[in-house]
Amino acid sequence: MIGSFIKKKKKEIVLDKENIPEHIAIIMDGNGRWARKRNLPRTMGHRAGVEAIRRVLKEADKIGIKYLTLYAFSTENWKRPKDEVSALMNLLVEYFKKELAELNKNGVVIRISGDITKLPKIAEEEIIKAVEITKNNKGIVLNLAFNYGGRDEILRAVKTIAEDYKNNKINLDEIDEDKFSNYLYTCNIPDPDLIIRPSGEQRISNFLLWQCAYSEFWYSDICWPDFNEEHLHMAIYDFQHRNRRYGGI
Repeated sequence: MIGSFIKKKKKEIVLDKENIPEHIAIIMDGNGRWARKRNLPRTMGHRAGVEAIRRVLKEADKIGIKYLTLYAFSTENWKRPKDEVSALMNLLVEYFKKELAELNKNGVVIRISGDITKLPKIAEEEIIKAVEITKNNKGIVLNLAFNYGGRDEILRAVKTIAEDYKNNKINLDEIDEDKFSNYLYTCNIPDPDLIIRPSGEQRISNFLLWQCAYSEFWYSDICWPDFNEEHLHMAIYDFQHRNRRYGGI
C-alpha cells in the first residue's frame, strides 16, 4: 500500500545457557572517538565509558559469566596528554568511591591486573580498599587491567621465576605452562574464552598476550560508550556458533 511499509522484525538473539563463556575480556576502545563525533572533550568519552561498564557488568553477571576483565589503562597510555591521564586517574577514584558499596552488595569481586604502585597514591589506595573489601565475595570477578601491559606482565613473571630459581624455591623441571601462569596477574583466573574489541580496531594492543592463545575474538564498529547488553549478547551468540578446536581437528 502506498505510504506504508512493513518494518522487518529484528531477529531475536537466544543464547545457549549451557554454553556461556566463563571469562570474557574487553578492550574498552573508542571513548575518544565517541567524544570527538559529538564535539566533546575526550574526558567526556571516558566518563560515558563508565556507564557502559555498569551496563555490561550487570548483564554479564545476570547471564552467568564468572570473570569479566576490562582493559582500562595500558602501560602505553602514560604517553597521552597529562590532563587526560589525570582525568582517567580521577575517574578511577570516583568510580570506586561511588560504586564500591553497590558492587560489594551485589557480591562482585574486584581484582586488578597491572602495576598499581605507579599510580597516584589516592588511586592506589582506593584500589587496595576495593580489593580488600570484596575479596571474600562469591559473585562475578571484575578484573580491571590498569597500568597493564602484556609484555610487561610476561617480563615480570620471568624475573620473579628467575629470582625464585636463584633462591632454590623452584627447579627447572617444575616450570611448565601451569606454573608460569601462576606468576601472572591473572593467576587463578581461567584464560579468556572470548575477547571483545569495539570501535573498529582489530588488534590485541598488548593485552593478555599469554592468556589469549586460544581465545575467540569479536570485533565491532561500536564505540565503547555505546556498547550495551544487546551487543554483549551478539558477541556471545557468535562465540557459541564457533568451533573451538584448540589446535586439533
